[in-house]
Amino acid sequence: MKMIISNYTISNTLKILLFIIFIFSINSYCNSTDEKLNVMWISCEDMGPVLGTYGVNEISTPNIDKLAEEGIKYTNAYSTVGVCAPSRFSIITGMYPARLGAHNMRTGSFYTYKDPDKLTFKQNKGVVDKSGINVPEYEVVTPSNIKAFTEYLRDENYYCINNNKCDYQFNSPFTAWDEVSGNISYKDRPDDTPFFYVKNLMVTHESRIWLRKNEPITVDKNILKIPAYYPDIPEVRNDIAIKYSNIQEMDRQVGEIISDLEKNDLLDKTIIFFWSDHGGNLLRQKRAVGNSGLKVPLIIRFPDGYRSGEVDKRIVSLMDLGPTTMSLLGIKPPSFLDGKAFLGKYKTKPRNYAFGSADRFDESTDMQRSVIDGRFVYIKNFMPELPLIYRNKYREQVSMNKKIIQMDKDDELIGDSKYIFMKSKQDEELYDLKFDPYEVNNIANNPEYKDKLIELRNALNTWQYEIDDKGFTNESELINEFWPNMTQPITKPVEITVSDNIISLKCETKGASIGYQIGAQIGSQNWKLYNKPFGLSSNQKLATRAIKIGYKASTISNIN
Repeated sequence: MKMIISNYTISNTLKILLFIIFIFSINSYCNSTDEKLNVMWISCEDMGPVLGTYGVNEISTPNIDKLAEEGIKYTNAYSTVGVCAPSRFSIITGMYPARLGAHNMRTGSFYTYKDPDKLTFKQNKGVVDKSGINVPEYEVVTPSNIKAFTEYLRDENYYCINNNKCDYQFNSPFTAWDEVSGNISYKDRPDDTPFFYVKNLMVTHESRIWLRKNEPITVDKNILKIPAYYPDIPEVRNDIAIKYSNIQEMDRQVGEIISDLEKNDLLDKTIIFFWSDHGGNLLRQKRAVGNSGLKVPLIIRFPDGYRSGEVDKRIVSLMDLGPTTMSLLGIKPPSFLDGKAFLGKYKTKPRNYAFGSADRFDESTDMQRSVIDGRFVYIKNFMPELPLIYRNKYREQVSMNKKIIQMDKDDELIGDSKYIFMKSKQDEELYDLKFDPYEVNNIANNPEYKDKLIELRNALNTWQYEIDDKGFTNESELINEFWPNMTQPITKPVEITVSDNIISLKCETKGASIGYQIGAQIGSQNWKLYNKPFGLSSNQKLATRAIKIGYKASTISNIN
């Protein structure tokens, strides 16, 4: 009997086989119990995609460029806010800051982990909200189901290490990390324990433009491409040259980190994420709600060259990083998170849009919201009577910022430089990044773009409604919701139950996490995360306490 196979059958068989291979590939990085990969996050500060691999030829970043050659480079990655603390809130929680009232910069001095018994809060720091009421220091209180995503990793026996920034709008819970300090690394973990390690590089932070002004400049000032919204003056060229030199120094540090992984035989056992917490660090960048303030570099390298050299154009939010890490390790992210996995076993469909917010930044208050689809940027100004570039003491320590602000006062700015110093804003802004990468030609009133304007306006309105945008609520009212009568709630003590030397722990504060210490560990800063009953020998001592995000930690309960 002669078998006849049609071209149609072959074609469809191939399609099925290719689909199976595709499905296998996207699930190939979910962890099994006998093969646990490590994950390292290398985060830098205040930097848009200003790297050689992103087409910036005036700068040399060979180590990050190589990382991109060996990994996946994302070209549409965005932060949720154009400044540190609210952005990092979204990363550690996987939630929009504007949904949970964490959108104002900044709530307190939580740059690094602090002993919960030594926390203090300033009652008057010279800041008022939109209604003119004093804003003291406080911690954002999250709903009971919201935790630092690292707790899900710790539940799966990952050793979680942070070196060392915890700028989350609340003091980092002691249950979030096995260790957090500027003096630790993955080398300090127990032998052969899989790790999740965050290395924070500060050299590109806005402050380093003035703190490192006497360091050698390693780029040629004369060849720098100056953004259209800056006047081409010596102060601008000098500070951008410092910024680029800092980026090159950061690249050198990245090279050291990767080399160290290789020396310790861990490079082929570790997934590496490289990203920045928000966009650039200069005027019309940091604290801005458009592309210049929100767009960030994102590169992910896998140990075996998976998708090496690929460019991924899907829209990614930084709050997706936690769920994606979980997904790659075979841990299912909670469905209620705003952040979604874009790789791994629990990969979701691509986003259509990235949303951003801008509200109070230090002593300056505004309210802007934005939506970006990769090409177009739509901005809604809820306080259009305010100027686009408002006074902010912190950023005016940058020499070029101070100079340009003075030039504006003296009416010396022209063209695109004058545009960003508009004394009041239009209700709506729309920019086409293909033809206007610097966002200086507002086409919101151009009838040719009417359909795109309506599309993005509707998308933003829908998003604000879905998240119940807290930007409409005065910050003083939010604080009172978090801390009624300005009194911080206290996490209830841990209840200890002992049965046949098996310890069970319970806390009546809904949403609280429980940490414990045994024996010689008691009195240290390192707390094990309680997730199930455990054994305790008759001669062992136990200390335990609980913490809910935004609450004061409980008293310590002991078994002696």
